[in-house]
Amino acid sequence: MQGLTTPSHSKRDHCNKTVDIYEDVSSPPVTAENFGQPLTCTYRFRAFRGSPKDWILRIRFKKFKVGTLINGTTCHKGYMQIVDGNAKTDVSNRKEPGLFCGEIEQPQTFISETNFVKIVFHADNFTDQTYFSFDSRAEQQFEVYLRYGQHPELYPNRRGEVVAGSYCERVFRDCRLQTCYVQSAAYPGVYPRNLHCRYHLNTRLPYIKLYIENEEFNIDGQRCENIMTCPMRPITSGSENCPYDYIKIYDGKDESASVIGTFCGMGKFPYSIIGTSQDLFVEFVSSPAGPLLNTGFHFNVGNWPGHVEAPGSKVGTCDWLLTAETLKKSGDSEGIFLSVAHWYPPHTSCTYLMQGFPGQVVRLYFPSFRINRIESPIQPWTGDCGESLTLYDAPRPDDARIIKTFCDTFSRPMEKHDFVSTGNAMFVRFESKTGSYSGSSLYYWAHYDFFNNTRFGEPVPGTACDEIIASWKQRAGRLRSPLNTLVYKQASPGEDVHCLYRFVTDKRIYARVILTVLNVNFKDHPYTTVTCQNCYEDRADKLIIWEPFPIGKSQNMTLPGVSTTPLPLHLAVQRSLGSCLCAKHANAVSRARPYRVVSSGESLNLQLIVDNAHAAASYFKNPLPLFEARYEFVHGPLCGPAVLAAASDGEIVYPHLEALGYMEPPKRIQCIWDLEIEDKRDIWLHFESIKFASRHCEDGNIQIYLPGRLDPYLSVCGDNVSETEKMPILSAGELGFESLDDPLVIEKEKTRSIRIVFIGSASPARAAFKIAWTGLYHLPKNSDGTLMTSRLTDSELKPSDSGQGCDFICPGEALCIPARLMCNGVVNCPNVTSGERKFWTADEKRAREAYSEDSLRRLGYLDLLGGLPLGQLHDESPVLCAKARSVGAGDWTAPALGAGLALAIGVCALGAAWRLCCRKRSPDEESLDY
Repeated sequence: MQGLTTPSHSKRDHCNKTVDIYEDVSSPPVTAENFGQPLTCTYRFRAFRGSPKDWILRIRFKKFKVGTLINGTTCHKGYMQIVDGNAKTDVSNRKEPGLFCGEIEQPQTFISETNFVKIVFHADNFTDQTYFSFDSRAEQQFEVYLRYGQHPELYPNRRGEVVAGSYCERVFRDCRLQTCYVQSAAYPGVYPRNLHCRYHLNTRLPYIKLYIENEEFNIDGQRCENIMTCPMRPITSGSENCPYDYIKIYDGKDESASVIGTFCGMGKFPYSIIGTSQDLFVEFVSSPAGPLLNTGFHFNVGNWPGHVEAPGSKVGTCDWLLTAETLKKSGDSEGIFLSVAHWYPPHTSCTYLMQGFPGQVVRLYFPSFRINRIESPIQPWTGDCGESLTLYDAPRPDDARIIKTFCDTFSRPMEKHDFVSTGNAMFVRFESKTGSYSGSSLYYWAHYDFFNNTRFGEPVPGTACDEIIASWKQRAGRLRSPLNTLVYKQASPGEDVHCLYRFVTDKRIYARVILTVLNVNFKDHPYTTVTCQNCYEDRADKLIIWEPFPIGKSQNMTLPGVSTTPLPLHLAVQRSLGSCLCAKHANAVSRARPYRVVSSGESLNLQLIVDNAHAAASYFKNPLPLFEARYEFVHGPLCGPAVLAAASDGEIVYPHLEALGYMEPPKRIQCIWDLEIEDKRDIWLHFESIKFASRHCEDGNIQIYLPGRLDPYLSVCGDNVSETEKMPILSAGELGFESLDDPLVIEKEKTRSIRIVFIGSASPARAAFKIAWTGLYHLPKNSDGTLMTSRLTDSELKPSDSGQGCDFICPGEALCIPARLMCNGVVNCPNVTSGERKFWTADEKRAREAYSEDSLRRLGYLDLLGGLPLGQLHDESPVLCAKARSVGAGDWTAPALGAGLALAIGVCALGAAWRLCCRKRSPDEESLDY
């Protein structure tokens, strides 16, 4: 080999000599002169020629027995020193080379870091029990494969950059796998004594990882080679177990960082070590004296790809605050956090608080979750649940609100399962009794996000999206499909998504509900074509509106024998009691054409039904509402009864006098009366009195709707009150009209009604009116419209004895009223000022007069006419009513006196009760029941 000296033939027993490469050297022979005497031998190796820095020395000790090792720190009666380097080399341990002593049974090799090595042997008492033998050879540095690895020319700093003036302090920057070799000095040979090596390790990204799993590790593994005397020490951790040679690993840049662990022993290292950042600091210490054994360590350095910057704030080592605000600022729809991927000490607790805005809920799910046995514990644990992950439905750890706990020993991982909080916070805590050098045994990848769970009413417990909207909470408002789109993916398999909105009130507050569906935005089924020919039966997304109580029945009624059980949806569908809206309907609801429903009673149900087959795919995280609606509770006590049953006559009086005494007039009022109509009757509406606060319609407006009509038949405000005087008779034909314009509505089987609406924004005391109505019978007619004289002359149309028949024929029209409406103080016959109809035939006129004469004779009015023509009589004619008043005057005297006496007694009793209450009750305790 070029540059090497030839072997010397000098005496092999000579001390203090320069040794040639490849020369075998042995201890001097024992002679009478040196036996029992102190002996020191120094050996230097002849200088290299050429480029000496490229060479190192491999020295093989074949035999060695010098001195005795005491307490691992002292060599007794002899030692050997190996000086690696001098003042001219880059590294050197010449100042404190340490001592080797003891005995070896197998050859041991020292591989220098430099091209200069000096060996010193010393014995206090040289005998035949003190001996050594070694040989050497020179190698180029990069030929030491275990030290420099493959292609060392590509990685000049693979072993780190040496800190000037040190022997084994090195700096590693931007480490990646196979680019940084952390090794003991003189690796892979026996490491020197009295070392204090420092290794500064760095990677570009966290988490930095020492890849030492299954690597050979031998630090103070044996104090001697005799297994019986010096058993092999397994890999051990803890300063108390490693007093002599050890490596200490710090989680940071220097000695001020947390200590991960102190290790010594021999064997295959059982696990790798992962730091919490980009930096680790490793300290390697060997005792001042030790055996010529132990080959040290070799680590690879890289980073573990388990680091994700969660959009939140970190408190402490592994406690996180993850808020909806920071997630929103990050621009991400979901946040991520991972299981603890780095080392942590025993009794570690890592927490994650996910905090949403008020009204939100938190969803947490695990796209990936594995539960393994604890492989790298710092402190052993033999019981169950050495490591656990607990989810709390609370902003803090509350054992009463645990959602789920996962343990390393018996739990099954739950991937892609949604854990949802009931409030705006969820707390997650990871706990470890054992600690770990390389991350958690519970490996999970967690995603979290926040959903707006704002409700428009009171949530129904135990349901995903049902709500109760009560009038005593809010009189009017808006609502839409659930803001929390999680409901579209949480339905049970095979079950559609159902959201029920119940509007409830009390007639003492409001008697009706107005629901206006503003728009419907259902999507097409992404997998199959779904029609909506039959809204109820087809599997289309839909809205169903129905009243849960039969017409005229109320949940507040407790009449015996009357069922107050709410009508369920399936019965409402069977009876076609309600309305059904779906996206494919010809007259789909839009903002330009909202759909309006007015309840007949005090409750109304709105049900949203979404096909589960595509609910999640179409609507999860879809910001657009499936429907939007507006509701309002109307018809307060000032309005009086909401439904007026069919009768031959009646009146609507506003304000309802009974309510004025016990309620504060509202600033805005809306009344809706339904006047039910008997079949085959005309209706005459007449305004007996009307007063508005001003001429503006905002202060008062009366609208009259005929059955089936969307537009008002008549609208009366302060500026057109005179229109009420021209109110015509509403014929049975007009009242029997059923709308075909709105096929969205499935008509209910009910009596047709006239709807009268009053809207006022001013004080109700400034608006007042009275509307009376009369149900009018028709005289019989032929198919061509002429009067059926045969039936009249044959007296087939008999006056009713009950007072409910066609007893009195109104003037000018072929209309009649029952006898009980005659002379009752209200003009029930319309057009009393008009003359007879000129187009009546003579036969019709004779038949009509004959029927009227017969009817008046039966009622006892015919003798009072005094020759007055029958065609000029109306129901309140003085001639007819004078007798009724005179006949009834005497009959009313006794009742009038009795009523006056009862009234006087009642006033006295009321005064006494008032004084008693004033003495016993304070004004603050008074209450008014209504």
